[in-house]
Amino acid sequence: MHEFLVSVVAFIVLVGVMVVVHEFGHFAVAKLCGVRVESFSVGFGPRLFGVKYGDTDYKICLLPLGGYVKMTGETPDQISGSTPGTPVYQQLLGKVRTESPEPEIEMPLAGPEALENDPGSFTSHPRWQRMLIGLAGPVANFLLAFVLMLFYYGWINEVPKREVKTTTVEWVVPDSPAAQAGFQPGDLITHFETVDNPDWDQVNQRAALNQNQTVPVTVDRSGQTVELSLHIPAPVKGQDFDVSDVGTIPEFVRGPIGVQQVQPGWPAAQAGLRAGDAIESVDGHGFHTVQALLAYMQYGQGKPISLVVLRNGEALLPIVAHPAKIDSNGWKLGFVPVPIPFGTSPMPLNTAAVKSAEFCAQNSSLIVEVLGRIFTRKVSMSQLSGPVGIARMAGDAAEMKGWLPKLGLASAISLNLGIINLLPFPILDGGLILLLLIESVIRRDIGVNVKERIYQAAFVVIIAFFAFVIFNDVTKLPIFTHLKP
Repeated sequence: MHEFLVSVVAFIVLVGVMVVVHEFGHFAVAKLCGVRVESFSVGFGPRLFGVKYGDTDYKICLLPLGGYVKMTGETPDQISGSTPGTPVYQQLLGKVRTESPEPEIEMPLAGPEALENDPGSFTSHPRWQRMLIGLAGPVANFLLAFVLMLFYYGWINEVPKREVKTTTVEWVVPDSPAAQAGFQPGDLITHFETVDNPDWDQVNQRAALNQNQTVPVTVDRSGQTVELSLHIPAPVKGQDFDVSDVGTIPEFVRGPIGVQQVQPGWPAAQAGLRAGDAIESVDGHGFHTVQALLAYMQYGQGKPISLVVLRNGEALLPIVAHPAKIDSNGWKLGFVPVPIPFGTSPMPLNTAAVKSAEFCAQNSSLIVEVLGRIFTRKVSMSQLSGPVGIARMAGDAAEMKGWLPKLGLASAISLNLGIINLLPFPILDGGLILLLLIESVIRRDIGVNVKERIYQAAFVVIIAFFAFVIFNDVTKLPIFTHLKP
């Protein structure tokens, strides 16, 4: 229940902020262009409270899932003369809205002639202004992502105090795809698929994009260049991909594995491990992180392991521990490791701006590449995450220590929202811009009835797509994956 509540609250805050910023972009440029904005809403559904200032009703609504901006003459149903309170095709998480009746705001019937002669109507403005208004929402999302990461790098920038800055392999799981490709502990990855000198985040991203495919990898092995071909396995349904899935365990820090707390009655306590100890090696392997130790125990399937332990700075005689499979998460010893020590190292503002721009550029190109691979059927649609998946990620980020998981996820989602809204599909901002470009080429407006049919068809497709994505999200939940053999 705790995890569920955290995920729901984090999702509402995250998506709410992203969509409100997106809509504020439309709102600000519409106001600058002189378009009448009838309402700026934070949330959907019945109006709770707000204030009417000028032509605009600024309001808070019941359902806190984003928001919307309503402009006079924005949608085909307004142009064709709808009465107040008629449902219109508006924003759903950024693009499909539903307007509820508001009798306190009296709006006259608006036919095509009336709107064309109304200087505040969206349709009475030049097409280039309408394009700018449509473009402003995604641009606001891009700016938000940049500002969030600028704040992170310029005022926080968390770094491990014993960080390994190279992309070095700490351990290779025997019989794994990485072992079959020829990886060895200590290998330094200098090229992965299309990226030279990648960091581990880039390796993880490129591997996730090439599941069930073989990619070229170059490693530096004790000064010698070795060319490898790594086959990345197909995704396991219900699990998020990680580079360790191919059998490569990254080396992030130096030093032994510190023991912060030992669980009474578990294998670690039975073997004599104590709080304050440090595990220097496991069966002769000098592991530095719990991730490597866990991977080693999963491979051993409960086989006894010999630990060299440091206590008060002195090495003890090796102790033997018998990993136990206490729950469904695999073999464990039963101790809490000392967290990797982190410190803050804020960058100068100009360096932070460059780093933020690089983050946005890399993530944007990754999003575009993922979309391209989905359309060319190189990546499965099942890899998409919808509201449920975003809620899970938001909940996980909220409970992680540090600011990078939170601000990094918020920036990535803001970039996603901006790019997806630029797709040339009706209802989305890109669809509006596309129709305006077509009208500019043919030098006349597309008929209102034609536009209305286009929006209706697009609305049905969007709803069907959302239903698919949500169903896909739900099938990834642990309650369903645990039921599978």
